[in-house]
Amino acid sequence: MMELLSSPQMFWIPLLQIIGVNIVLSGDNAVVIALAARALPPAQQKKAIIWGSGAAIIMRIVLTLTAVALLSMPYLKLVGSVLLFWIGIQLINSDDEGENIESSSNLAAAIKTILIADLVMSLDNVIAVAAAAKGSFVLLIIGLAISIPLVIFGATMLLRLMERFPIIITIGAALLGYVSGEMAVTDPAAQPWIDAHFAALHHALPISLAVLVVITGKLLNKRKEAAVTPSEEKC
Repeated sequence: MMELLSSPQMFWIPLLQIIGVNIVLSGDNAVVIALAARALPPAQQKKAIIWGSGAAIIMRIVLTLTAVALLSMPYLKLVGSVLLFWIGIQLINSDDEGENIESSSNLAAAIKTILIADLVMSLDNVIAVAAAAKGSFVLLIIGLAISIPLVIFGATMLLRLMERFPIIITIGAALLGYVSGEMAVTDPAAQPWIDAHFAALHHALPISLAVLVVITGKLLNKRKEAAVTPSEEKC
């Protein structure tokens, strides 16, 4: 444990990556929690948020632990890398999620809505956090313990910051691209060949994918805006 703590590359950098991707990717989940509870009486809103968030945290930890175990199998990291790269692009290019989440008028239904929505929307978090943990359960637990409460209790502030400073979204997307590159070069099926023939790829691919995520996301955004403008002019 002490060796892990004393190594920035083995502990502190992955820990910051876990916290970073969780904060950036959990903004929409926070919106879902608020939307699901908004129709409840004020006294029950806090209960729905606490119980729904608590159950969602347990579910997410179980899913992430499972993902960490699966990522040790050959080729799964390569698949996860592609998914994570696409998630990073969608982070820049996506419309607001959560708009179609219905509010519930009773506590049990609200908690159920929070759980189902969080399960669907947490798949990106699970893949990203599992990748950043690099197989370390200690890192995973510490990272989740720090970042999930931060997201839940600071959700409103985080969302306002992202609205005010869109660069946060771009940085988060670049981080996902970087982590996807790290996943690809550490896949058990690819790493031996990379170590033997192209060791520089360990640094080159994560940086290249971080840049590529941002460029691709921005280009798709511009294309979407260009497609929307003519249709608005016709109206």
